[in-house]
Amino acid sequence: MKPIWIVDDDQSIRFVLEKALAREELPVRSFTNPRDVLLALEHEAPQVLVSDIRMPGGSGIDLLARAKELYPGLPVIIMTAFSDLDSAVSAFQGGAFEYLPKPFDLTRAVELIRRALEESLREQVSDERIAQMPEMLGQAPAMQDVFRAIGRLSQSNVTVLINGESGTGKELVARALHKHSPRAAGPFVAINTAAIPKDLLESELFGHERGAFTGAQTMRRGRFEQADGGTLFLDEIGDMPFDLQTRLLRVLSDGQFYRVGGHQPLKANVRVIAATHQNLEERVRQGVFREDLFHRLNVIRLRLPPLRERREDIPGLARYFLQRSAKELGVEAKRISDPAVARLVAFDYPGNVRQLENVCHWLTVMAPAQVIEDKDLPPELLGDATVSPKPLASVPAEGAAAAAATSPAPLPAAMPEPAAPSPGAWRADDGVLPPAQPLPPPPPATGWLLDLEREARALLESGHPEVWDALTRQFEARLIHTALDLTRGRRIEAAQKLGIGRNTITRKIQELGLDD
Repeated sequence: MKPIWIVDDDQSIRFVLEKALAREELPVRSFTNPRDVLLALEHEAPQVLVSDIRMPGGSGIDLLARAKELYPGLPVIIMTAFSDLDSAVSAFQGGAFEYLPKPFDLTRAVELIRRALEESLREQVSDERIAQMPEMLGQAPAMQDVFRAIGRLSQSNVTVLINGESGTGKELVARALHKHSPRAAGPFVAINTAAIPKDLLESELFGHERGAFTGAQTMRRGRFEQADGGTLFLDEIGDMPFDLQTRLLRVLSDGQFYRVGGHQPLKANVRVIAATHQNLEERVRQGVFREDLFHRLNVIRLRLPPLRERREDIPGLARYFLQRSAKELGVEAKRISDPAVARLVAFDYPGNVRQLENVCHWLTVMAPAQVIEDKDLPPELLGDATVSPKPLASVPAEGAAAAAATSPAPLPAAMPEPAAPSPGAWRADDGVLPPAQPLPPPPPATGWLLDLEREARALLESGHPEVWDALTRQFEARLIHTALDLTRGRRIEAAQKLGIGRNTITRKIQELGLDD
């Protein structure tokens, strides 16, 4: 375990904390000013950082900002005098773990440092798990078939064709095939043949000589040359122009090619892995894909299943993506409730793994609390039209993380076909508003809801200008006050009981004036 760093210009504070932590058998390192800490942080990180807020030669707030920039998961405790409480609250906006008011009770200080230490160790274990996680995991039988195929191909240089819908992770499989092949020490070069204009694709693949065409100011090496000794991944091969298919076939057959405008044949020491979301047999029948090229590519074919065919992997994938998004954004990873997991599992994911990854990133940013409920999910997952009616009882709550797609482009959920309007039904293009429909009566209010209803009615009838804000502030203030009372003022514990993040409870305390 790394040491706990104490930063304070007051020698007595450092001495007391050092002795107390030594009795707890915790390693400690002390500093007298932020400047020395900033120099040390460039080379190493503590397990927990405890810093005074006002010191000669620097500010604890500035130190906090730099520490969080270098090590987002590092818990930082800010020590402050009573007159500095406003600054301490501001520190929470910069990600402080907690503040320790001076003069402090030593037992409480050690308890707080212990809690920060536990948080740091949990974060460290989580990071290690993610770092050690293999590039592809999956419990679904279809994914196990893919893993077995990669294993069998590990000592081969044979050409592979990967079939799968957009977002299933075809490039990830190609990278795994390269990584576990005899060419692993060579380069892995990927090109999406559908994303490059036809006029430029030939030069991209084979390179060009200087002066080969207008704008060719210098000689350029193509992807085949760049991948020499390694693997060339041709994504969306089904969209390759027909005339270029002929050149590709020649390279695969003879192992030689020419740069555009060149006359000297070049040797292609490259393993080709191709991928497509299209049915190449159908493309051959349509006359837009060469049959001889298809047979040349189709030596070994791997099919990647869409996410809807491997629903048992969705819970683990979701938790993995939530952890990874939190790490990328430097925030605490959010947990997900069982009802929300069930809703995730039920969705059909037209964008497959890539869409699930985007959903988890959205939730990391947009979900209001640390525990994600089903109501927090994005709109496309809450629409009944896109949710599969399949039962969820057989799907386990836990799953292993599996193939993650590399492209960040979000894919919208499929929209249902509009139903034919019944005779006389209102339509948006009629230019007439639909007739007002009476709202169904709400269930009768009881207990505190009855009191809320009376208060709301009184404010509404009196013409109060901000009924929503007034009642919401009272409600939130009472919730937080009760939680803090139960936890004896411990904010982290109160936030956990309420199901919100520590930064959220700190911000609310400041907004609602509960520190006063």
